[in-house]
Amino acid sequence: MTADLLTVPEAMAVLKVSRWTLYNLIRSGEITSILVGTRCRRIPSSVLDAYVTRLCEEAA
Repeated sequence: MTADLLTVPEAMAVLKVSRWTLYNLIRSGEITSILVGTRCRRIPSSVLDAYVTRLCEEAA
C-alpha cells in the first residue's frame, strides 16, 4: 500500500493554515503524522481527507 505523503508546507497549503496551526493539530492528535528518519515529518494525504470529512460531519 502506498500513501501520498505530504510535507508540512504541502499540508499547510492543502488546509490553508499556518505552520503553528498545523503543528498544534499534530500535537493534539487531530492529525497524525509520521517521522521519516529523525527530522522529516510527513502527513498522509488520507489523514487530511479524514480530518476535513470529520469537520464537515461535525458542522452538519
